[in-house]
Order: sequence, then structure tokens, then C-alpha cells
Amino acid sequence: MLKNVRARVRSFLRRSQVWLGMVTLVGAATAVAAATIPNLFPFLDATGAMATFTPAGKFVEKGAFFANLGTNGRTCASCHVIGNAMGLSAAHAEAVYERTNGADPLFSAVDGAVCPTAAPGRPLNFSLLRRYGLIRIGLTVPSSAQFTITAVHDPYGCALVTDPATGEQTLSTYRRPLPGTNLGFLSAVMFDGRETVAPLTSQATFAANLITDLKHQALDATLGHAQASVTPSDAQLMEMVNFELSLNSAQAFDFRAGDLDDDGAHGGARYLAKAPYFPGINDSLGPPAQFTPNAFTIYAKWQYSGNPMRRSIARGEQIFNTHALTITSVRGLNDALNVAAIPGTCTTCHDTPNVGNHSLPVPLEIGTSRTVNYETDSTIQAAVSQLSMPDLPVFEIVCNQGPYAGQVTYTSDPGKALNPSSGLCSDVGRGKGPILRGLAARAPYFHNGAAATLSEVVDFYNVRFQMNLTPREKRDLVNFLQTL
Repeated sequence: MLKNVRARVRSFLRRSQVWLGMVTLVGAATAVAAATIPNLFPFLDATGAMATFTPAGKFVEKGAFFANLGTNGRTCASCHVIGNAMGLSAAHAEAVYERTNGADPLFSAVDGAVCPTAAPGRPLNFSLLRRYGLIRIGLTVPSSAQFTITAVHDPYGCALVTDPATGEQTLSTYRRPLPGTNLGFLSAVMFDGRETVAPLTSQATFAANLITDLKHQALDATLGHAQASVTPSDAQLMEMVNFELSLNSAQAFDFRAGDLDDDGAHGGARYLAKAPYFPGINDSLGPPAQFTPNAFTIYAKWQYSGNPMRRSIARGEQIFNTHALTITSVRGLNDALNVAAIPGTCTTCHDTPNVGNHSLPVPLEIGTSRTVNYETDSTIQAAVSQLSMPDLPVFEIVCNQGPYAGQVTYTSDPGKALNPSSGLCSDVGRGKGPILRGLAARAPYFHNGAAATLSEVVDFYNVRFQMNLTPREKRDLVNFLQTL
């Protein structure tokens, strides 16, 4: 078996023209020093290699996306790394820290540190960025909030800061940078949707509104994460957006299965770039006739492959599509439909064909921001215990108005409820399900890095939604997810 794996790796490297002199191994991924990167250049990760496709035929690391437009040395590429499927793996963050002794602009105190200023007598703490790839997001509690919020666990001293002059509260949340690729499939911009300033719900307005949203996100990122003192021009913002929209990233090669577009399979970024999409495509919450749970069809032809890993991946795809689960206590779904238990599959929420996010903005709260010590729902508590949860602040949120009045929630991230347009108790903890392509290159997982591996992701869902997976089914599902 090992001999066959080595042969496949050698063949892949030879056919892909990967010159080892061009590649420097960085944790689970690789980084290319050259300013020009060939199209579909393979970047090694823990299970194989991912690649990014662009119609331009190559990537030239210049232009607004790679420009220093702020005051702290950061560019968009500081947190959106091509070798990490345009995201940021914790392994990459740690490697950059070690290589530069923390001097790289990635570790700017404004949000790279757990708090923007150090405690007296203590150095800045970058542990969450180094271990979990987490960026600090400081968000203001809306003045119209239907709830009161208190920090009941504050490990770093800046969980909730009140301005003595205005009484305004600023809350520290910690989130993973979302990938700057595959953006043509988005239904919401940012985890909590706060940059969705124009709705992505209509096929007629989708393209124009997506550009509007992404320009707004690029503006806020430049002014915030890069601490720009000069507002970027519209031409610079458009250049960033056009670059992002030209990219599609996906796993291209698996050490045990080989090329992911071989023998009738449709893995890899080139096929992904051709995937059809419009808002509401295959919407699981729409008319039943318009939805099929078989949202993923990439590896259907591997069902009878002579390669055991390929058969496992095909089985995992079918588990994702069709294995029964029970959805309970999900804010944004069970409460919205007023149904205590909803039968479904993974594709009930991950319905966009061969992509994996929801094709309409349906932010949900599944419990990944909960904590074992404060959780009272036994199912959520058992699911969270499967994770390698970082030590994050915990907030007590007490709802004072509306249908949720009297409800108390303990969470490390209030999610959509902190949006200026929300402040609603019904939005507490809610966030979007991300696009699932390129997973192997950007561990850890969930918005807060709570799952160190895809095995932990599967273990969480297995408990959370009573999937009752066998050990083999778990392995098959992990093998499928790591080939996306």
C-alpha cells in the first residue's frame, strides 16, 4: 500500500511539474516564493494537495490585493494565503510567527493579539492566532439590542469593554478568516453577514450586488485589519474584488486516491469553476420538487473503483447526501419553522450543488460557540465535548424583549445579533455555513477553530444531530470531506 502511495505522489509531482526548489514546506501547506504562480499549481497539505484555478492562466502577486494600503504592513494576502486555499491555516500562522519571531504584519496587535493592548508588565499575547488561526473582531453591541450582555468568563481581560463616556459596549469575538476564493457561490458576506449590504437573494441582481458587498468588505478590511489612514480608491477596491472573483480553489490530489479528477470523478478547481449557481439553487427550504438531497455528485463514478480509497470517498459522498439525521435546537431553523425535530441529511443545510454552503442566507446556530461548562442542553454539551475548543470569552446573554424574553444563552460569539441592523434575540449565535471546498488546506474548522481536524467535525455532527455513524462511516465521511 505504501509503495503504491509513493508511486502516485511521484507521478503527481512529475505531471504537475512541481519543482521542489520552488517550494518551501510550511506546516501542512507550502508557500511559493516566486511572484508569479502557474495556474493550478499544487500546494501540499496533510492529505494531498490543493490547487487554485483562474481563467487568467497564472497568478501574479501584484495589484491591490497584494498591496500595502494600510499602516501596519498587512495586505489582503496576509490572511488569505494561496497555499491555504486563500484562507489561513493555524499551521501557517505558527510557521510565520516562528520564522519572523512575531514581527510579520500578520501579528499586528489591532486584531492579531487576543487584546489590542498588553496588560501592564505583560507582552502582547498572540496565542489564539498561532494555535487556532483566530483573528480578534471587536464589535459594538447595538443600542437597540433586545438583550443585555455580560462577560462571565474573560480569560484575556478585554471580553467586554464599556466606554465610560457613552456607555457603548465593545465585545471581543474571535473568528477564522474566511477564504478569499470561490466567492461566486456566496449567499452572505462574512460569518455573521454584516458585510451583506446588498441582498444576495435574486438571480437578477446577484452579480451586481455581490460586487457591491465584496467592495464594502474590502473597504472595511483595509480600514480595519490593515489600519489604513487613507481610504482606498474605487479602482483599488474593484481590483481586489475582480481578483477574488477570478479564483476557484479545491483539493486536487489525495495521497491514497490520486488525482481527484481521474476515472470519471469531477474533483478539483477546474470543474468547480464550471459549477452552476444562482441564489436558491437546490434550496432545501423551498418547494420540495426543487430540492434534491444528492447535492454532491463529484465522486459518484468511484463507487465501484478498484482503489479502496476511491470507494471510501464515494461512500462518504453518499453519507453526506443521504444519511439520516435529526435537527433539534437550531436557532434559525427549528424556532423559525416552529418544529422541534426536523428529519434531514447534511445537505439540508449544505445544499448548494458540489459547493456546500446554503444557497440562500439562512444563518444558523448549531452550538459551536457554546461551552461545556455553561451549557444546559445535554445534546449540545455532548457534541461540544468532541471538540478541541479554544479558551474564549463566554458571554451571558439575557433576552428582555420579544418572544425570547427571559431566555438566557451562554456563548462565545453572539453572531448575527451584534449586527447594527439586528440586535435581535432570535439572531443570537447565528452564522452562515461556509463553502466547503478546500477544507484540507485550512485547518482548524468552524468559525472559532473549535475542531482541530475533520474527524472532530464529523464527531461533533454525529453527536449533535444523532447520526449514529459507524466507525467506517465516520472514516468514509472524513475521506470525502478532505477531498473537497
